[in-house]
Amino acid sequence: MSEHPVIPPPSSSDRCRTLVLCFDGTGDQFDANNSNVVKFCSALKKDDPVHQMVFYQVRTYTIPQKINSLWSKVTETIDMMMGIKQQWGGYEFLMENYMKGDMICLFGFSRGAYTARALAGMLHKVGLLPPWNHQQVPFAYKKYSQDNKEGWDESNEFKKAFSIDVHVEFVGVWDTVNSVGIVPRTLPFTKSDNHIRYFRHALSLDERRVRFMPNYYKWLTEEDNQFGFHEKDQPEPFCTDVEEVWFSGCHGDVGGGYVRNDERFCLARIPLRWMIRECFATNTGIQFHSVQLKQMGLNPISLYHKLIPRRPAIFDNKQEADPHLQNYARPWPGNTTLRLEDSPEHPFVSEEHEDLSDALSDMHDQLQARRFWWILELLPQQQQYQKDDDMCGTTVTMHMGRGRPVPKQDDRVKLHRSVDIRRKANLKYHPKANLKWSSMKLKWID
Repeated sequence: MSEHPVIPPPSSSDRCRTLVLCFDGTGDQFDANNSNVVKFCSALKKDDPVHQMVFYQVRTYTIPQKINSLWSKVTETIDMMMGIKQQWGGYEFLMENYMKGDMICLFGFSRGAYTARALAGMLHKVGLLPPWNHQQVPFAYKKYSQDNKEGWDESNEFKKAFSIDVHVEFVGVWDTVNSVGIVPRTLPFTKSDNHIRYFRHALSLDERRVRFMPNYYKWLTEEDNQFGFHEKDQPEPFCTDVEEVWFSGCHGDVGGGYVRNDERFCLARIPLRWMIRECFATNTGIQFHSVQLKQMGLNPISLYHKLIPRRPAIFDNKQEADPHLQNYARPWPGNTTLRLEDSPEHPFVSEEHEDLSDALSDMHDQLQARRFWWILELLPQQQQYQKDDDMCGTTVTMHMGRGRPVPKQDDRVKLHRSVDIRRKANLKYHPKANLKWSSMKLKWID
């Protein structure tokens, strides 16, 4: 079987171009502790704009240079906790680069995940402005964020007059949170959107902070589906293919950013590999450098030409390597960088062995590490919950570091199989989320 430096390799000229937009969380950027967004972006092919273009955005702070360093730290912390700043560079990137037939794929972590979903919602509600219409973007965003009848009517008229109708092929997000401030805020179509073909969401089982409550996917009602203008030559909205899967670990254990880059194993590598596998499973056409995938613990040949189903999970390190998979894992001749074998004490054996080592890695609970988060835990705040009839209700209460609620999806809860690996290898591990093992229908995801 032939090996390719980039998978999937560039194909015929009629292949759709892919526009990949990546949004990092507040405080995350390229540094010594990279998030999954940075690692995902680093694996993408970026030197062939005919087939793929890549955009990366980090949430940054705009602080006057004359301000003193102490106040800079205070304002930076307030901005991080309130989540009040937003950038729409991704929308303008699409304005300048989108061509008919392009596949739009959005990725993000934390508030960056919310940004990705809000961008998808904005594209649905007000459409995509043509190039060089930057002066219209603030007005378009205003119409998008106006979630009432007047806002909907004006959005439809705006879309007819100025915009083109586009859909989003794939949204992949790690642990979406809509606000880390005291007052929750929600934008239209950040919980659901029938202009997204595939929606993949990795969720944290062990995050406990009240202002890091996840933003779950919510199916649109018939009334919701009636909103929005669609051009006649555009395909009808489709039923979104949704997978929301729970993983062991806290917020940064799912989206990355807690562990130094030079540490081989960590919990965040598991949802990163899962997301990349989903990109291949849904035929997005996103191009990755194979050597980078190997560094993440993936076998490129298991992803392309045909997605090979996962082998059974392993629960101890005594099993011998499968020679067939071991051959797949070897780097190409002449490659001298980013080799898994560069870590001789942990030679690459298979993705299943990588899962085992990653699943047993340390967890990072910020309520224990940074006690100031308890301030918000002691304030009465509005929270959502799922009632017995599966409808959503709201209540006002002090959170007190309780585990997250776990809503059902398709009458079951989807857990990644690495959760079972951690539970069976460490009998002291019990997920912090409100997971009723005896009464809930569980589906284990590879």
